[in-house]
Amino acid sequence: MKKLLLLLAILGITTLAFAQHTETILKKTIINKLFTCPLDKMLDTIGQKYRLNIVFERDSLSKFDVVEHFFEEPLKDVFERVCAQNNLHYWIEADGTIYILQNTDDLEKLKKLNAAKQLFLGKAKLNIEPAKGPPTHFLFSINGRVIDQNTGESLPSATVRVRNTQLSTSTNTDGNFTIFNVPSDTSVIEVSYSGYQPDEMRLDAKKINTTLIFGLYKAINTLNEVTILGKKSGVMTTDTKKVGVLQLTPESLDKLPNLGEKDILRAFQLMPGVGATNESSSGAYVRGGTPDQNLVVFDGFTVYQVDHLYGFFSAFNSNAVKDVQLYKGGFSSIYGGRLSSVTEINGKDGNKNQPSFGVDLSLLSVNAFAEIPISDNSSLLVAFRRSYQGPLYDKIFKQFNTSTVDAGGGGGRPGGGGFNESTTPASHFYDADARYNYKLDANNIFTWSVYTGEDVTDNSRALQIPSFISTGGSMNITDYTKYGNLGSSVKWFRQWNKHIHSNTYITYSSYFNNRDDANSGTTVDSYGYTESFDRGTLETNNLKDIGFKSEWEWELSNKIKILYGGFGNYQKINYDYIQNDTTSLISQHNQAFLGGGYVETEIDPNNKLHLQPGLRTTWFEPTGKVYLEPRFSASYVVNENYTLKAATGQFYQFINDVTREDVADGNRNFWVLSNNTNIPVSEAKHYMAGVSYENDQFLLDVEGYYKTLSGLTQYTISQSQITPGSTTNTIEQDFYNGSGKADGIEILLQKKLGRYTGWIGYTLANAEDKFAVYGNSFYPADQDIRDEFKSINMYHYYRWNFAAVFIFSTGHPYTSPLSTYTITSVDGNTLTSYNVGKINAERLPDYHRLDLSATYDLLKLSSQKIGSIGLSLFNVYNHANIWYREYQVVNNQVITTNVKYLGFTPNITLSLRWK
Repeated sequence: MKKLLLLLAILGITTLAFAQHTETILKKTIINKLFTCPLDKMLDTIGQKYRLNIVFERDSLSKFDVVEHFFEEPLKDVFERVCAQNNLHYWIEADGTIYILQNTDDLEKLKKLNAAKQLFLGKAKLNIEPAKGPPTHFLFSINGRVIDQNTGESLPSATVRVRNTQLSTSTNTDGNFTIFNVPSDTSVIEVSYSGYQPDEMRLDAKKINTTLIFGLYKAINTLNEVTILGKKSGVMTTDTKKVGVLQLTPESLDKLPNLGEKDILRAFQLMPGVGATNESSSGAYVRGGTPDQNLVVFDGFTVYQVDHLYGFFSAFNSNAVKDVQLYKGGFSSIYGGRLSSVTEINGKDGNKNQPSFGVDLSLLSVNAFAEIPISDNSSLLVAFRRSYQGPLYDKIFKQFNTSTVDAGGGGGRPGGGGFNESTTPASHFYDADARYNYKLDANNIFTWSVYTGEDVTDNSRALQIPSFISTGGSMNITDYTKYGNLGSSVKWFRQWNKHIHSNTYITYSSYFNNRDDANSGTTVDSYGYTESFDRGTLETNNLKDIGFKSEWEWELSNKIKILYGGFGNYQKINYDYIQNDTTSLISQHNQAFLGGGYVETEIDPNNKLHLQPGLRTTWFEPTGKVYLEPRFSASYVVNENYTLKAATGQFYQFINDVTREDVADGNRNFWVLSNNTNIPVSEAKHYMAGVSYENDQFLLDVEGYYKTLSGLTQYTISQSQITPGSTTNTIEQDFYNGSGKADGIEILLQKKLGRYTGWIGYTLANAEDKFAVYGNSFYPADQDIRDEFKSINMYHYYRWNFAAVFIFSTGHPYTSPLSTYTITSVDGNTLTSYNVGKINAERLPDYHRLDLSATYDLLKLSSQKIGSIGLSLFNVYNHANIWYREYQVVNNQVITTNVKYLGFTPNITLSLRWK
């Protein structure tokens, strides 16, 4: 890469050094000539005179005629004018070859044509300079960093290897790498990364004592696949050597259907093992776990609420995100405090070389960002999103405004017939990101990151009480929720020497969730008596988390790496739940300190076996105990196609999003800290194993898992009589403790090459809980889904990308009320409660939907992408999937509300980028 493209000095015109950027080459090559000939002859003349390797399809370009006189014009202007006149594009590879394209998909074909041309001429393309002499240094280590040449952004998970050896590694989240035992100082280092042109560098005696910087140029964006050292990568990849690891880069997400804009957490829901039917949550329901059991880390700080806009958007702006990894279980000892999974999100550093701007406009939201170089050593990224209420928004969220009611008698089951009320909430949100990056010197980088976001969801509505319940009257239901996050971190990256580097963080995170849920109105009985009612609940939940952590990597050799570090957090949670403005049902005000450390070793005895034992320890103040969490994972490469892998580990969770069971209004959740009494520390054990088969065309990955859980907590409000036979009852709150288990098998078949790509995923799973208050048997957990099938299909045709996503799953379980009864509380208020059936004995109907999308890429004449126009069709055949069922009691009659997910929803998104 960055090779000598122009040898104009030979012709006595001008001289250029090795190319640092393709734009520079085009601007400094000056054309002064009259052309009256076919286009192919013109390109031959330019290529021969200025020693340029211009590759094109002669039969096609010979049909275009050129009659132009160029007066001292840069080659860039010449190409742009000629390409614009003939509807062509040009593209310059990192090695200096210039390709003239009728369609951007022609690049691979022209590369083969160029290779044949070079072979015919009997000369190999000069990819790298030859060694300047015999080697003088042997068996040493090198370290370096891989970045985007245009922006300076670090590139994580890039592959680095020594040519003609088995020495290879991957860059970490900061783009850094180390390789030991490099054979000699004449070796060639090769670097590749998905979506970028590969690079290579020949070492010498001077370079081996410096930090090697590899600046990669982007490949043509419209291609669906990019060669990575003989492998292929698409929109989403799996690490075949690790159990349950998913990786993606947000730039590829516009190829998938979406409700409003590309969404990193929604994309993960398309993979097996991650629930895709919870439209009301972007949170990860991973392998039978709940969203609160998934640790979400953004630039080092924890994000406690990951939903926006009725759950159809995640809290993370893809324009502010560099890369994302989801660990579905058995994760490293670096991570702790959660039972199920980890989602690690790294923000963009921002363009360090030139200002760049972008905006995404849809019929639901606007998303704008700016990346600005502040100085030679610093950069700033800012991004902002907000939804707005336009015509499409009104159509979507008001399509179910006509309410009908389903009534059941005092002893009958609701849902048996009659009328049915359906409603869809109205919502809006905003979020903002900022990230400032400052490079003090080659070994010290400081980063400040901040995120804030807020949502308002209003599910309030008026309900006309039907005549078979009351001869008159109405009900006003208030259901207003406001919640949000604020998080920030300061990170210090330090490269201590070639073998040791560290990331040290100071973090802050807060979360609030306030809900007003009430109903009021009047009823008229058969005697004409009018009775007023006014009842409801008010919830407030606030959380603060202040932390410090330091993460270190020490690479002892190519075969051994040690990861170690320490952490400490102060957490405070307040939760109040008040009924009828008088009765405090819950008042939780807790705080705690926890701290500890971890150590983990990555061992590669040979090129086939990978071992990763680790241990994490945590001291938790409320219990005064130290919790040990051993972890272990391993993989074995049977041959170039087959890999075996397994993992196990113990995990503890000290802060929980507890479910408050509410048959009437749907279950609600609130965050609480574990204590030494009725809220225990949760524990899980993971056992996972899998096998994968991969070739250049396909990936088949099969994984099985089994998890046991203990110390689960659920909250329930109950009434009990003061004395036997009394009509006056007391209200009691109880935190029930239980256990759980989850098991399943996941199958992924992915096609990675060609115009048609995509994958099929199937999960057969079982998630069960057992709480003594409900009996001694396991029952289906709220998040239990037995069968889930996903088909993701993408087709690439020149600038067009088409996609179709089909999802099917069996229904979620729920608890149904059987009858009602009336009691009088201590304060004299009359309360109506329910006799319920067996917990989660019923299931909602099966869930299924089809989403379609079409995206058209907007390109410069240089074939670089500057935006796209996309059309998404969500739930194409308008299937009415049910979110949950809600119950109201009026005159001892049960009114059932089916709260539904969205029906057919079209949306258009325009994305534009400027530099």
